[in-house]
Order: sequence, then structure tokens, then C-alpha cells
Amino acid sequence: MKKLIPVLLFIFVICIYGFTDYNQILNTSLKITVVDYLGNVVKEASVTLYPTDKDYRNETNAVTETQYTDKKGRVTFKKLEPTIFFVYVVKDDMNNVGGGVQTDTLEKGKINKVNIVIE
Repeated sequence: MKKLIPVLLFIFVICIYGFTDYNQILNTSLKITVVDYLGNVVKEASVTLYPTDKDYRNETNAVTETQYTDKKGRVTFKKLEPTIFFVYVVKDDMNNVGGGVQTDTLEKGKINKVNIVIE
């Protein structure tokens, strides 16, 4: 009987892993790196996500609170829906208006990565 317990435990663990949907466990995230037109990272830039182009243009209904890039020019938004987002980045007199503002549809359960250039 004592030899049977490890075998049953092993089978139980395999069953748990086999029926687990990792997309439900892992959150959909968006990691944004902000760089200037020369490719230098931009720290302390404000980054805001919007759900629609209209919200982006009016700067209303942000998906989450505005975040600020770290010393490596990065910011990560977590627990997002796997959809398209519109990104507004500003630092002093630089922003991404007229440049890349729309993400692709985020992949569910993944850390999606985007580089944004501000000028």
C-alpha cells in the first residue's frame, strides 16, 4: 500500500496538469518599451492605454491608470483583455501622436511586447 501512494500521487499531478488551461492561469499583459527617434530608452514617460480610437483621441475612458516608464524605458500593464489597445505616450515635448498608437490584438495568457517611438 505504501508503494501505491506515490504512484497515485503522480497520476493525480499528471491529471491536474493535463486538464489545466494555462491561458486561465496566466494573465494577458502588455510590456511597452518607449524609445526616442534615435533608439534611446525614455525613462519617466507617461503611458496610457485606451480601448478605442475615439477614447484615445478624446483622452477619455483609460483602461487603467497612467503608468510611468522605469529607467529602462519599460512599463507593464497586467490583467488585460486580449484585444486591441490604443497607446498614448508623452514625455516633456515628445509624444507618439502620428506614430504607432495601436497595438495588434493581444494574445491571451501571454506577455505581449510593443516598442513605441516618441518624437
